[in-house]
Amino acid sequence: MAKVQLEELRTVIHPEGKLDSRAEHWAGRLYMRSLSLRVTLRLVDARISPNQITVIMVAAGVLSGVALILPGLGGAVLSVLFMQLYLLLDCVDGEVARWRRQFSPLGVYLDRLGAYLADAAVMVGMGIRAAQLGLDPYLVAGLAAAVGVLLLKSSSDLVHVARSDSGMQKATDQSVVPRSSGLASVRRLASAVGLHRLVNGIECTILLLVTAVIDLALGDLTATRIATIAVTAIVWLLVPAHIVSIVASSR
Repeated sequence: MAKVQLEELRTVIHPEGKLDSRAEHWAGRLYMRSLSLRVTLRLVDARISPNQITVIMVAAGVLSGVALILPGLGGAVLSVLFMQLYLLLDCVDGEVARWRRQFSPLGVYLDRLGAYLADAAVMVGMGIRAAQLGLDPYLVAGLAAAVGVLLLKSSSDLVHVARSDSGMQKATDQSVVPRSSGLASVRRLASAVGLHRLVNGIECTILLLVTAVIDLALGDLTATRIATIAVTAIVWLLVPAHIVSIVASSR
């Protein structure tokens, strides 16, 4: 069998518009898709299925949250590394599937499950880290952030369930824009500010790495605890706003 060439692979797994899609994470566009392309090149002929790659991805996402339990800078660094591995495999599993044309509802389900578990695990890990393994308000904040993140993700996915049950096609990028011009303006402003990114496991682990460096300099957990409260507050500002945005859109 002829060896797959890099450009041939790129044409199939990174079709036109893929990297410009609203669903594509900024880290994917910036660097991860270039790395994943080369990893995928090595895996397309390997005896590993896209779903098996996704299972490893899910484990990496959960371990990113678990790593935050480790005190000090080491735990924060390990958390970022696991989350970057999660992101890499999140790219690779779909790329291998596109090349082999191996698509399945199970693959989509596992991918969605991984996103839920990874972000929730990071929020819980953040709370445990800030609480120093104790029972205090920071642990409660981390758990509350995890619940909020799950609500944010499920409210988005429920749009697809509602449309499918109503016999409608999948929602497009245009259909997510609120019908009210005022709400649409608020949505654009919020998107430009970018605070919503901090509730994503990728950005949150980077934030916690920064706070771990500050904590190391200060000799306490002040920065991590401030970040924990801030992220939890952002999550719970986003939950009702996101639901209102969905209801007010043409989705």
